[in-house]
Amino acid sequence: MTDPLTARMAELNTQEQEATEEKGVRKAFRTRLPVVQPDKVNLNLWSYLKQCIGKELSKITMPVHWNEPISLLQRITEYMNYAHLLRAAPNLPDPLLRLQQVATFAVSALASNNMRMGKPFNPLLGETYQLEQEDFRIVCEQVCHHPPVSAFHAEGGSDGRQFLFHGAIYPKVKFWGKSIEFQPKGVLTVEFPPTGEMFTWSNVNCVVHNIVVGSLWMEHTGTMEIVSHSTGLKAVLSFKPGGWFSGNSDLHCVEGFIIDQNKQKLRFLYGRWTEFLCSADPASLVALLGCKLEKISPDASNLPKHPPLLMGAVPDSTVLWEVAPRPKDSELFYNFSSFTMGLNEAGQGGELAPTDCRNRPDIRALEEGDLTLAADRKDYLETKQRDFRKEFKNKKEADWWTPKWFVPCKNPATGEDDWRSTGQFWAGDFTRSPRIF
Repeated sequence: MTDPLTARMAELNTQEQEATEEKGVRKAFRTRLPVVQPDKVNLNLWSYLKQCIGKELSKITMPVHWNEPISLLQRITEYMNYAHLLRAAPNLPDPLLRLQQVATFAVSALASNNMRMGKPFNPLLGETYQLEQEDFRIVCEQVCHHPPVSAFHAEGGSDGRQFLFHGAIYPKVKFWGKSIEFQPKGVLTVEFPPTGEMFTWSNVNCVVHNIVVGSLWMEHTGTMEIVSHSTGLKAVLSFKPGGWFSGNSDLHCVEGFIIDQNKQKLRFLYGRWTEFLCSADPASLVALLGCKLEKISPDASNLPKHPPLLMGAVPDSTVLWEVAPRPKDSELFYNFSSFTMGLNEAGQGGELAPTDCRNRPDIRALEEGDLTLAADRKDYLETKQRDFRKEFKNKKEADWWTPKWFVPCKNPATGEDDWRSTGQFWAGDFTRSPRIF
């Protein structure tokens, strides 16, 4: 039978999600964009790309028809699509279950990437994005341009103190001839003030295949370790590459264990980051696959070969999370989720800062389907940014630019470079915000 504590966790998840829906938080979002996605204009695509092989694409001006009408800051905000998972977590009675909940959130945060082949607009230095809903609020700022760094801070719960989610993304994007790889460097941190717990992890890489020839497809690959720093518990999840078993039938599969400080396997997590995540007792996995648990690595990468584990495939599993259905005809609108469809709407965060990317004319033009105007406005903004920087050509960026809402720091749990919020953004004083658009 399902562990009663795990069952309680699933019940709390359902209650939090239903409570959010009853308050109308998601209902405010539109279900489609103003116009359908323009046809791709792949003029001399290979001629353009072959000069970029092995280069850092975030430093290269890309044609606007390869973009989707949101900024990278909004793409980061999509992590919050399933914020109810974090809101429910502090109420769970066991530290293992709280870690399991954070691990579930970390996997769910990637679901919006599924089938998203467009590139978000690179944020301008000083650009921001804000979003406020019933169960959370989040602010993002582009704090560095060379190298590009996007910092964010989210807080949630009825008083804004049930959870904190913050971090900085140092994106690296490279073209390898047949694929584009997005490496979201940076540490992500969740804190639960009610329990005093802190959790950290880094996201896995995203790869888009068949850039030049064939049908585009994408995957997340690598190992994600979600660490509970107060207990030493750790969730080690392997995002399996396509072709691991029987062609691409296991595409998007995620498997791994929650382990303690002695590397004892406490729970088995499995699913697809595009669809669901389940939890099971490791003994149930052993009974299903006939393996020796002590021989299996924490990331489950050496399990006996097996077909993809469907929802509930391991006996007595508990479903931790299921992806929400996308709007009708989503494929005509950049494959956006319901959450993403609303990110350019006003009224989702109080008075908008002048630097909010919803004020960007190039993003607005692309959303309206005007490729010519979008390209013109994008070129204007990028030229304006380059011209502004010329005055400081021989100086370090930190000597002439100070972010308004975040300050550099060391992550208190890992010691890595990080950024923290000043806590002043929601006071709403935008009088000294730079006019970057």
